[in-house]
Amino acid sequence: MFLRAMFLIAAGCCTFFGADKVVGGPFAVNVTSRSASVVWIVENDTVTLKAAGSTVIKSPALRAEKSEMTGLQPNTRYDYEVAGLKGWFKTAPTETVPFRFVLYGDVRTRHDVHRRVIAKIIESGVPDLVLHSGDLVENGIDSALWANFFDIERALLRQTAFFPSLGNHERNSKDFYDYFQRDLPYYSFNWGNAHFTVMNSDINNVSAVKSGRDEFWQRQTRWLEEDLAAAQKSDFRFVVAHHAPFTAVERRQGDNPQMTALTGTFEKYHVTAGLFGHDHNYQHYLKNGVHYVVSGGGGAPLYDVNKPDPAITQKVVKIENFVSVSVDGKTAKARAISIEGKVLDEWEFRASAAK
Repeated sequence: MFLRAMFLIAAGCCTFFGADKVVGGPFAVNVTSRSASVVWIVENDTVTLKAAGSTVIKSPALRAEKSEMTGLQPNTRYDYEVAGLKGWFKTAPTETVPFRFVLYGDVRTRHDVHRRVIAKIIESGVPDLVLHSGDLVENGIDSALWANFFDIERALLRQTAFFPSLGNHERNSKDFYDYFQRDLPYYSFNWGNAHFTVMNSDINNVSAVKSGRDEFWQRQTRWLEEDLAAAQKSDFRFVVAHHAPFTAVERRQGDNPQMTALTGTFEKYHVTAGLFGHDHNYQHYLKNGVHYVVSGGGGAPLYDVNKPDPAITQKVVKIENFVSVSVDGKTAKARAISIEGKVLDEWEFRASAAK
């Protein structure tokens, strides 16, 4: 049972101009047991482009506005209102209480399908928090695509806490960092008796030179080991990233060697599950006690699952999907659900003993 509170965010403090309108949000990010940021995306104006004999291209000029709150109470619902728009989120619990999260991703194209996936998630019951496995848009530097994303996701994001990972189609865009209030593309947080580690697996967009990419990966993997080592008393440890260590998509096998190399680290620190996207389908593997789940069926064109590894494969399906995980004490129950609402796969995680 969680408490409930309400606060208003005054639009006047954010300097709204006459032509401005809210095109995204409001939504809650960086939610902890004691703090949160409410963000909304504002359209300042529209840039119109036209070459001789071509069609008109319109691109909105967007900016992120935010309000940061501290001194909040754990496991408490907070209702908010900004610019006449209402929403709510629940702060993270510090004790072991039941909660539910959803994983989905690769929503970047086929906007009608994206809408159906979001509608099905809401129909299943709005989760306490949402994990996005990346590729929120087709091209992260195109502001018009971000406006589409926020329009489609509005009904879901206004009712939960949002934790995205960076996909390759975000192009390491500054907008990703602005909209979701991130200084770094990797971060971690606790929710009740679970620890979540969110990585940036998109090293190709980190730097134009190999030395820059190598330096970033070394820095991130050092942080990853330190983060997981410090989380050994959590009952559950989940790692979230865009690129998965394994895939049943034959033409992509071997594409992510840096992630495949991390499986030993995941085993060493008793990771409960790795949660990924990038491949536009559903995949579930189990190797040396670690589950690897791919949920990249949020709207992008589907890929065949034509060469799964029989030694580790639990289930692979070419279909749009999302994954729902309900944590209750020492047990977490997971269900992969199709765009039609059919249960594709279900299994349980058991808590790891405290280290």
